[in-house]
Amino acid sequence: MRPIPTFSFALAALVCGALMPGLAASRMLPDFVDLVAENAPSVVNISTKQAPVTVEQLPEFSVPDLPEDSPLQDFFRHFFGEDGELPNDYLPSRSLGSGFIVSADGFVLTNAHVVEGAEEIIVRTSDRREFVASLVGTDKRSDIALLKIEGEGLPAVKIGTAQELKVGEWVLAIGSPFGFESSATAGIVSAKGRSLPTENYIPFIQTDVAINPGNSGGPLFNLDGEVVGVNSQIYSRTGGFMGLSFSIPIDVVMDVVDQLQTKGRVSRGWLGVLIQDVTRELAESFGMKQPRGALVAQILPGSPAEGAKVLPGDIIVTYNGRDILTSSALPPMVGITPVGDRVKLQVLRGGELVDLEVEIGELPEEDQLAARSSEPEKASANRIGLFVSELTPEQREQLSVTGGGVLVDDVERGPAEQAGLSSGDVILMLDNQTVQDLAGFNRILDAIPSGRSVAVLVQRGDGRMFHAIRVP
Repeated sequence: MRPIPTFSFALAALVCGALMPGLAASRMLPDFVDLVAENAPSVVNISTKQAPVTVEQLPEFSVPDLPEDSPLQDFFRHFFGEDGELPNDYLPSRSLGSGFIVSADGFVLTNAHVVEGAEEIIVRTSDRREFVASLVGTDKRSDIALLKIEGEGLPAVKIGTAQELKVGEWVLAIGSPFGFESSATAGIVSAKGRSLPTENYIPFIQTDVAINPGNSGGPLFNLDGEVVGVNSQIYSRTGGFMGLSFSIPIDVVMDVVDQLQTKGRVSRGWLGVLIQDVTRELAESFGMKQPRGALVAQILPGSPAEGAKVLPGDIIVTYNGRDILTSSALPPMVGITPVGDRVKLQVLRGGELVDLEVEIGELPEEDQLAARSSEPEKASANRIGLFVSELTPEQREQLSVTGGGVLVDDVERGPAEQAGLSSGDVILMLDNQTVQDLAGFNRILDAIPSGRSVAVLVQRGDGRMFHAIRVP
């Protein structure tokens, strides 16, 4: 036998050592087999029958006069009949989604948009049984619907909590993407407390779990087999999964369920402020070392915030003892606060911390404010590139401005344009001082040292927002 060179042993040891970390890492990946087997029976497919579309609901249409030998004749006869008239109604349309059983006696959770407008809701379990569900209630703001099917001993999920979720933690979704029932996909938690443009009262869980149309309303599980969220939305430019999916935290969902079962409706806490994030430039203008908190741009009339003497320009830094790092963190905290509770606010006002107490009201339905229109009288341009003028009584009424403020007539190239101001804006505050009139505005502006960033409170349409302007 030929002797084996010693360097071959060294090479083999080196190769094995290089492979071991990869092998060890592969062993650490989670195994979802048991998790899927235990929970798939609790996940259901949901289809709905919508109300039939009648002739009266359709736009006027007449069958074109086609030659008898035209290939389109068969097409129009199929849909419009031999006489060319529309049938009395069409087959009802169906929508597909997912859901899951939360109690052995047949309560089922799904998304509100899955069952919206449904004339009949059909729940199909993994063992091919079908139930006609009754709608207990819906909450459009959280996009949650509670259904009830008749049954006993049904396989219910285990309810967990989203509060203990950590970014990077493995999660699993089971649902019916594109109608393919009992499909399982896995990923990690990408972020927590996401605020979406469609709903800022829900602190969404962001994941990279593959969620597609049909997954809506399905459960999101942690590795302990507990439901931690309800899959609700995806970010997509194509209509399919692109790596961003959003789930409603189960803690929020179960609060909605409790209210639907006990009251038949859902109420949320309301503070009555319009807020915005504190940018680096705004933080500098307010004398803050770093951006934090929720900057109050507007107080709604008759709101709890107005009664508690919260002022525009206040920066809410704590809510009931909890720090507010970004403005998106505040609405969910307020929303889950029971109506009538008194909570403590700490606001930064004029560089000093001020403690306030407010009684939380109930979030009302959205109201629309009057639109604005004006034909202003121009004034001279100022050092930040604005043409501003006094507000006439008619303009104040049209723009719903009570006391103080100046109207931006035009914006030329300069700091104000860079900050996002535009003609028609009403400037209410400058450098943390209330603007009473044109003379007061000019006096405040003239006193600002060159090179300093200042906050400007602007009313635009039906909203107010702070902008940071660096004075040249």
